[in-house]
Amino acid sequence: MPALPLDLLSSLSPLSLLIDLSLGVVLGAVGGLFGIGGGLIAIPVLALGFGLDQQLAQGTALVMIAPNVMLGFWRYKQRNPIDLRDASWLGGTAVGSTWLVAHWATRLDAGHLRWAFAAFLVGLAALLFWGARRRKQAMARAVPELATPAALNRPGLGALGLVSGVFSGLFTVGGGLVTVPALTTVFGVRRQTTAQGLSLAAVVPGALVALFTYAMAGKVDWSRGLPLAAGGLLSISWGVALAHRLPEHRLGQAFCALLLVAAAMML
Repeated sequence: MPALPLDLLSSLSPLSLLIDLSLGVVLGAVGGLFGIGGGLIAIPVLALGFGLDQQLAQGTALVMIAPNVMLGFWRYKQRNPIDLRDASWLGGTAVGSTWLVAHWATRLDAGHLRWAFAAFLVGLAALLFWGARRRKQAMARAVPELATPAALNRPGLGALGLVSGVFSGLFTVGGGLVTVPALTTVFGVRRQTTAQGLSLAAVVPGALVALFTYAMAGKVDWSRGLPLAAGGLLSISWGVALAHRLPEHRLGQAFCALLLVAAAMML
């Protein structure tokens, strides 16, 4: 009979538990700040710092991501005008594509998946940079934004949810990373924090489905993931609070820089 997650935890040394818990606190704060659940940094750290292969790093990060994104969404919802119907469209349509792609991703070559993940992050950083310049030019011409959160196109959100699910299944953190720039550049959501809160709505159900899929494939290290999750839950609210204190352009710039740092770590 395989060891249960709590049995695995009891076998760890107090120092290992403290290290994982402290790392979870840092990752939770970063995840709350950028609305990504902390997995963006957790995956490179687990892969490079702890020697996990790419699939195992992604599956283990999901143990932290799943509860963190649920709490993160609730905190963003308290501070932003997020329509729960929009959130449901995003999250609901992401589930099916997440499951299908996650099932396939657990069988890919780990090295190829790592390179694909790094290339994905670089591409997103470029998209964010383009979107920031586009919004700056629109403001200079006094052109109104494309949309407000109350006027988002539901079929478009459904399509975005499907795309988000594909990247969530493939990279486990891809859904939120795709959704934030899409909401600000394509859908014209005015506030970065509102876009981050909505992106978490797409990530929540997808993260749960992906975690189940990776766990069934044996691609989860529970003994490391559970302390990371506990640490993340302690600090994610701090990150959300900080996100609402930073200027919008600074938050976007910091998110873009984080993508490039994570890509460099993977490469």
